[in-house]
Amino acid sequence: MFTYNNTHLLKNGRPWFPFMGEIHYSRLPDIEWRDSLLKMKAGGITVVASYTFWNHHEEVKGEWDFTGCRNLQKFVQTVKDCGLYMLLRIGPWSHGEARNGGFPDWLSCGGQHDPVQNSKFEQQAGCKIRTNDPVYLQYAEAFYRQLFAQVEGLLHKDGGPIIGVQIENEYGHCGGLKGEAGEEHMRTLTQLAKTVGFDVPLYTATGWNGAITAGLLPVMGGYPDAPWDRRITEIEPSGCFVISHERNDTCIGNDYGIGRRLSYDASKFPFLTAELGGGLQVTRHRRPVTSPQDIAAMSVAKMASGCNLLGYYMYHGGVHPQGKLTTLQETKASGSPNDLPEISYDFQAPLGAYGQYHGSYHELRLLGMFAADFGGTLCEMPPIIPDCNPQNPADKQHLRHSFRHNGEWGYVFFCNYVRHMQRPDFPQVKLTVPGLGQPLPTFDVQAGQYGFYPFNMPVEGGIVTFAQATPLCKIGKTTVFYGHNMDATGDVLLISREEALDAYKVNIGGTERLVISNNPLVQDGDEVHIFATGDIKLKVYPALENVPNGFEYKGMDGVFGVFGVFGVYEKPLPLLRGESLPYEAISKTGERYRIILPTLPTTHDIVCRINYTAESATVYANGQPIMDDFYKDGQLTIALRRHNFPEELEIELTPLSVGDPIYLESWPVMHDGAVCRLDGVKVTPMQRVVIV
Repeated sequence: MFTYNNTHLLKNGRPWFPFMGEIHYSRLPDIEWRDSLLKMKAGGITVVASYTFWNHHEEVKGEWDFTGCRNLQKFVQTVKDCGLYMLLRIGPWSHGEARNGGFPDWLSCGGQHDPVQNSKFEQQAGCKIRTNDPVYLQYAEAFYRQLFAQVEGLLHKDGGPIIGVQIENEYGHCGGLKGEAGEEHMRTLTQLAKTVGFDVPLYTATGWNGAITAGLLPVMGGYPDAPWDRRITEIEPSGCFVISHERNDTCIGNDYGIGRRLSYDASKFPFLTAELGGGLQVTRHRRPVTSPQDIAAMSVAKMASGCNLLGYYMYHGGVHPQGKLTTLQETKASGSPNDLPEISYDFQAPLGAYGQYHGSYHELRLLGMFAADFGGTLCEMPPIIPDCNPQNPADKQHLRHSFRHNGEWGYVFFCNYVRHMQRPDFPQVKLTVPGLGQPLPTFDVQAGQYGFYPFNMPVEGGIVTFAQATPLCKIGKTTVFYGHNMDATGDVLLISREEALDAYKVNIGGTERLVISNNPLVQDGDEVHIFATGDIKLKVYPALENVPNGFEYKGMDGVFGVFGVFGVYEKPLPLLRGESLPYEAISKTGERYRIILPTLPTTHDIVCRINYTAESATVYANGQPIMDDFYKDGQLTIALRRHNFPEELEIELTPLSVGDPIYLESWPVMHDGAVCRLDGVKVTPMQRVVIV
């Protein structure tokens, strides 16, 4: 049973704080779905969100495709098998940096950018898109019916994972009608979805910058930068790092207009997000590089502002599928304002296009683990934002902070981080909890620091009076914190923040345990799978009663048992020591290279990391392009299992020149006004090690 009130979601009548991540099934091979979903779950994700791009399923009018990576039924079943919930974003218009926003060419070019293009396609389709035009609604109904046929029996009421459906996307903000006409269209689509069979507990709509919600549950967003911004200069600091009662993020879609107010009464709905930037997808003209701190600090600021659902777009990157008639990425040629890579949709997400771990994955896992064990109580703690809290992200005079408590205990939040801005230290901070009149012990907040500390927090057998540490999870009756120090009694365990970034909550041998691992891992049923790129070291609490097969027991480290696997690979290889593979230029201009891949020991996968300096790069295997990249930091990652472990790769580079109309955070050194250089290729084998 899923419902909501004006402050939070409820699951079976109890406050519920979900942790949601976007992954696009049609942008990943179906053979990788289970691993990807288990990685998301290990990162704290409880709800999976995904667009259903129309042109991925009906690129040619009347020819429906739900096979391979487009097999929606199989994907939703896999979500269920992994023990996750799902929000299905059914459009009909999605955006998602897809060609025409997901509309097939035969229907429309997207409907919001180019009136000449719109007119041409509307004449071809015989209707006005994103309106109550009967012909358009007929097409939309056919699309909805095809989607429902795929998920029938997989809705929550039938025991399936789908608890919610999003109608349209950014409607009335990025295209579509405004005012009452827009409200009527959204109501029409909602009723259409219900009529074809989408009977779910939650119906949502994106609500930022004047988007029409028509009484649906609004979900908000926020990004630390704006790759869609048409400027090619550094832009103003993002308001996402501000702690505020303001839910609107004017950064999103600011090329469509900024400063629009909400179209709904915020006092009647909880503050939920579906599109916090898990990263950023670069465009040809604008290529920001995200850091883990960008994503985590923004998330803390949203929690401090009263957000009771953290939802990330994207949480898992991917690749644009191959089209039958055209490529399927967003392009200016198809009427959109941006050019994207033809293949890559890595998004710098916590999990990249190949499921590779980015630093933000580990930062966000801290919040996901917290939400799972403590989010329900946080939901009933309204935000208290003092008047002295600065609303300008560029303000350096005052500490951005807030409180959330229930009249007895709670948290003090702080965010002393703004992307691309040097912040001051705030030593010896003295705060008094509003509503309680309780002065907190003084504490320091360093430049770039963000987080939240508990006060008066009850734990098994005692209380945390105050801690310069943050709750991570509960292991049995033990409450685990990470940070510096605690004034506490009762059953608590304090680890460092560095240890927490490597920590996972798993079940081994029927017992819930905290595992600190130097390699990432997932829980798959009764097994724990470790994705190892070298020797394995595990610290386990409570310690394992039996040493797993293939492991060595290395003794105790405090309350943790230490176990390891050494010599994971059959023999030492130069490439494991970080040496670059040899490569040769195969073009006279030095813009195309061949890399011969070595024969490696039996592995689960092989990760290939390419470093280059050029405007862009495309990688080929067996003569076919398999990945591309717009240069931002010169790093491109490919996992070779997906491509059947080719014997060689070719890399094609496009020169970068002085004066190219693009934004780069850091321009490389150039000679004679240009640069086009392959800097190195390294490969790392990955083994899957299983603990039963």
